[in-house]
Amino acid sequence: MPERKPTTGAYIAVGAVVVLGIIGTLAGKSEKPAPSTSTTSPTYSASPLTTSQPAAVNTQAKSATVPDVSGMDHQSAQDTMQAAGFYNLREVDGTGKGRMLLVDRNWVQTGQSPAAGTVAPTDTVITLTAIKYTDR
Repeated sequence: MPERKPTTGAYIAVGAVVVLGIIGTLAGKSEKPAPSTSTTSPTYSASPLTTSQPAAVNTQAKSATVPDVSGMDHQSAQDTMQAAGFYNLREVDGTGKGRMLLVDRNWVQTGQSPAAGTVAPTDTVITLTAIKYTDR
């Protein structure tokens, strides 16, 4: 019976096993930091202790006027809202198809809530409704 030579596939399989073994060995090692040999001693201040009142926190959000973005491409509308201080933006497909607004410059604004000119806290959710230019 003639002797069979290993095929290319066998070499690839052996090579893959070797590579996986090396990766497994390297991934399993964890380096522990060397213990610190330096010591620190506490320092004490001779000054008297003082207490202070906590600073007052402004819990009221800033307000701004909602800009009119109707007719703008969606990217420009987002930029305009953010420039006015509104970052909590929600986007909706105006056709009702539920599509995601992936390429913002392919969409045109058809509505917004709250309406343009409304004075609202800057943390208000602004809903931008848009359709694709090709939907017109």
